[in-house]
Amino acid sequence: MTTPDGDEARSAGEAVLVVEGLSKVFPGPPPVTAVRDCTFEVRRGEFVAITGPSGSGKTTLLSLLGLLESPTAGRYLLDGVDVIGLSDSSRCVQRAHRIGFVFQAFHLLGYRSVLENVELGLLYQGVVPKGERRRRALEVIDSVGLTGRCDGLCAHLSGGEKQRVAIARALVGQPALVLCDEPTGNLDSANSEAVLALFDDLHRSGMTVVVVTHDPAVAGRAQRNLRMADGVLTEAVQA
Repeated sequence: MTTPDGDEARSAGEAVLVVEGLSKVFPGPPPVTAVRDCTFEVRRGEFVAITGPSGSGKTTLLSLLGLLESPTAGRYLLDGVDVIGLSDSSRCVQRAHRIGFVFQAFHLLGYRSVLENVELGLLYQGVVPKGERRRRALEVIDSVGLTGRCDGLCAHLSGGEKQRVAIARALVGQPALVLCDEPTGNLDSANSEAVLALFDDLHRSGMTVVVVTHDPAVAGRAQRNLRMADGVLTEAVQA
């Protein structure tokens, strides 16, 4: 798989995200501290898995990294940009241009084609000419092995095919970072293996991937494993 470079020069080994003392407290009563004083880096080209039991705070941490939630405290640099304290509109711009999302539930429009769903990944990047949208969408659809299904409706795809469309949609905006929330959670073993092979290809192509997972097979494919317990990032071990 080849992944197009973004607009900025990005050198292998640079930190794509730098998190220092990141915390998230949801108001009560009683207040709930979901993420506690997390500090870590993810470097360009790394494939990192965040594991931990349900309720450990890993999905909240992913939402903070994806700029879907604002932290209560801490510092966060995303691709060199200090995103703490940005306005909502500025956060949306950063999210649209720097982050691709892959969800367990796919979040596709069933009665739109594969091509249309992937093109939607460019919706929030401003005005992208129609021809450029199509070119970029076709390129990433080909990279996930779905060229022959471009005009097919997403409602008629298998679960594995839907997840590949979701991955293509995440890639079409040429993000600095791909965030995945339980990407194999709704798939059988054969489709899970196909999606994991895609993540291997992404890693080899130099894409930076952070995935939240309960699946040992996913964690085992990652370059690094980070574990959360009670909101605390408790260990970082080489996979």
